[in-house]
Amino acid sequence: MSWSLIALLAVLAYAAGCIAYVYRWRGRLRYASFGQYLRKSWPVFAPLNCLMYMGTQRWARQPVLDAGYLRGVELLRSHWRVIRDEALALHASGAFEAAKAPGSAGSYDVGFRTFFKRGWSKFYLTWYGRPHPSAQRLCPRTLALVRQVPGIRGAMFSILPPGAELSLHSDPMACCLRYHLGLQTPNSGQCYIHVDGQACVWHDGEDFVFDETYPHLALNGTDQSRLIFMCDVDRPLNACGHWVRAAYALMAKATRVPNTDEDPRGLFSELFMRLAPLRERALRLRETRRRTYKALTLFLNSTLLTALLAMLFGVLRFIEIALS
Repeated sequence: MSWSLIALLAVLAYAAGCIAYVYRWRGRLRYASFGQYLRKSWPVFAPLNCLMYMGTQRWARQPVLDAGYLRGVELLRSHWRVIRDEALALHASGAFEAAKAPGSAGSYDVGFRTFFKRGWSKFYLTWYGRPHPSAQRLCPRTLALVRQVPGIRGAMFSILPPGAELSLHSDPMACCLRYHLGLQTPNSGQCYIHVDGQACVWHDGEDFVFDETYPHLALNGTDQSRLIFMCDVDRPLNACGHWVRAAYALMAKATRVPNTDEDPRGLFSELFMRLAPLRERALRLRETRRRTYKALTLFLNSTLLTALLAMLFGVLRFIEIALS
């Protein structure tokens, strides 16, 4: 058996082990079925995420953390009213709704698109790179604060309307953790996020950090909207974790989504926008011919997986030949 084939089998075994670990053993909260896990948890990222989990400092390997470890977080805490006022002005202008309107620049959001039908909305400030020009124009004071907190990689405002619920899910990428700062919230135990079995209630001017790759859900069971400042922040890493995050951050940067036409779009986001018409046709097919849709989905997924394995084997084979 060739070295390249052995290496490929080892990679497959590692990937399968990572998927099994995340599904069955990581954390306390479990999905109802493996099928739900496949739909809600982006298992394709499990192998990379497990590298990040191993590279995370031991004290930070938990679902919810105190935000005090972030250098500069006191600046956000002491200026939360400044951030709130800018977010409220933005909301009053209709910018949140415009950014998710069907066909708008911000509607093609591969990461958050499924939340739009729940009423959830957002406005990006920055995302793994330069600030959004629209945010520089509309939210200059908040961006000035963001620039002074070195651990922030991405930032946005987010609204969860009255009665809205975001069902159990896990975010795909573990390169960072998620920071929440309450701006205008119901300040009620009926408005919370549930992370791996731990409830975190939003309050005005209060913050927390959580690992969004744990299963979590959000609920606003009140008659008031919930407005927060939401950031991707540095995951506390040991020496082994930094090189993985550097590579992972490049992928995250490619998911950059504009608020308006003046903002640039990342590579993956551009691809998702181009494929959106095909996706809409597939969804219509699911409604009218479900069996055909399932067969087509199985065929496409199998083809993509085969192509990926072939590419991986080709790379390993090239390395084997080069070293021989």
